Amino acid sequence: MSNKTVWLATPVILAIGLMTGYWFATAEHSNAPGMAQEGSTTILFYRHPMNGEITSPVPAKDDMGMDYIPVYAEADKSETTQILFYRNPMNAEITSPVPAKDDMGMDYLPVYAESDQGDSLAVGTVKIDGVTTQNIGVRTTKAIEFSMSHSVRAVGRVAYDEEKMVRLHPKTEGWIEQMYVDKTGQWVKQDTQLLSIYSPQLVASQEEYLLALNNVKALEKSPIDTIRYGAEALLNSSRERLKLLDFPAHQMVELDKTHKVKKSIHIHSPKEGIVMNIGAREGQFVSPKTELYMIADLRKVWVYANIYEYELPWVKEGDSVDMQLVGIPGRIFKGHLAYIYPYAEAKTRTIKVRVVFDNPELLLKPNMFADLTIHADPQAKTVVIPSEAVVRSGSRNQVFVVRDKGKFEPRIVSLGLESNGKIAILDGLKVGEEVVTSGQFLIDSESKLREATAKMLELMSSNKPSPSESINAAEAFAHD
Repeated sequence: MSNKTVWLATPVILAIGLMTGYWFATAEHSNAPGMAQEGSTTILFYRHPMNGEITSPVPAKDDMGMDYIPVYAEADKSETTQILFYRNPMNAEITSPVPAKDDMGMDYLPVYAESDQGDSLAVGTVKIDGVTTQNIGVRTTKAIEFSMSHSVRAVGRVAYDEEKMVRLHPKTEGWIEQMYVDKTGQWVKQDTQLLSIYSPQLVASQEEYLLALNNVKALEKSPIDTIRYGAEALLNSSRERLKLLDFPAHQMVELDKTHKVKKSIHIHSPKEGIVMNIGAREGQFVSPKTELYMIADLRKVWVYANIYEYELPWVKEGDSVDMQLVGIPGRIFKGHLAYIYPYAEAKTRTIKVRVVFDNPELLLKPNMFADLTIHADPQAKTVVIPSEAVVRSGSRNQVFVVRDKGKFEPRIVSLGLESNGKIAILDGLKVGEEVVTSGQFLIDSESKLREATAKMLELMSSNKPSPSESINAAEAFAHD
């Protein structure tokens, strides 16, 4: 066989091979389940995702690993729809009234006048065929009516009950003669003798009182009322002075009986509790500035904790609280939220709360750290959807509502409380409406393109291009 014969036969053989391969490929693909048809449409071929001129008769991937896009056999668009304009495939804001190519040689995409515009769909509604919906992993769920609940976790610190804590100071200057309670940690009852103190001021006040008492007895039979009343007023004033200086009641009774001045007086505990601190010792000179004792009743304690700002709507005063401590394993203490402070911490941006716990066994000790769980009351029933269904753009929050098969409408919503992967919808959505929970970001991108297209259509309808502009665009397309 001559070289010329071989040269002529080669193209024929290649053509036959290509046609045979295409026939086998299309036959195999048409027999694959779920791939040959989508409703009443048939896949004709597959198009390169970045270059519409490159096609394949079978599924394929480009150099970047992107799947080729299936092209379906559809009714002739020219018979049912009208091409409004052509859109840049990479920038929806760039359009052309005639076919054109971008700088990379990609064809502009035709934008058709939709045949179902009478359905009063919202601007930005996206329509996707079933195959594409499945490929991008679109999942949906229905909005339900639900009572949301939430538990707030926080770390707390045990502290004294400030309402049951007292700091004891003397009312006069003097020297401590004897201390009856001289160790911290001691439990004292109310009116327990704590110490005795010698005070020249108290001695003088006692002498003044005895003088007034003797004066009353001497003048009790005076015929002049003014004199008797004056003596009694002086006595009452002297007695009141001793009371204000914390002169003990039992020593006052003894003073009335014996008429003898006491060199030292006793200071008693004003409340029941544990001695937490002792600020003086025997022989020490003290004044009203000296703190003698700090006594706290630990049968009830406060626990301070901090919660974050986003948790604040969940909590309120009166909520039940559970507490666990590392130092007391296996024990859960029950308390309640007593107070929410009206300010936020500047550094941590948290809100301080106070929780009250009963402590009859004195197991809870000040400055212990604890894990708190605040059980918020369930919120009233409201419309609830998964949190992942919300597309948050910063300026607005929206969801995609399923209007029909393959139709997804963007809907702006008002958000409420969020807990355990669910979020309350205050406005914009009804119970039973179906929303997209997966793949919504891809749908959102297409929706934004639809919105931009709609705005351009509106602009073009009000300001149509002149014939000369259309001619220039056509010439430019022909030149390319």
